[in-house]
Amino acid sequence: MNQINPLQIGALLVVVIAFLFFKLHEVKSELVEATASYKMSEKLAVEVSSLKSVYANKKKTKNAINRILAQGSLREAALDVKRNKKSIKVSSKSIETKALNSLMGKILNGSYNITNLKIKKLSETKASLEMEIQW
Repeated sequence: MNQINPLQIGALLVVVIAFLFFKLHEVKSELVEATASYKMSEKLAVEVSSLKSVYANKKKTKNAINRILAQGSLREAALDVKRNKKSIKVSSKSIETKALNSLMGKILNGSYNITNLKIKKLSETKASLEMEIQW
């Protein structure tokens, strides 16, 4: 009676192998989830890095905005430009729609951090503008 039955050893081995297969399946599914999470994180890191390279260059942003505001079509617009250390505020109580379209076309096609933008139609050919761009 003190001897171990070979069938009991076989049954124990089958149970241990089944348990190991079950655990292996769980580990494989965790690995697939971790791989998917890693790929998403890598994609997000690349996007953040590219956005930083676009928005982080303050000098380039300042020069580009100054170049836009110095254009001939905007000189006659009587824009009120206030420059701070962190931003530039552009406003006009009455601006021609052609000049406004030119300005908005250049600003919105560039990569600028626009924090405030208010445009109000005054008439068919005039509008008021308030805009703040941070760097």
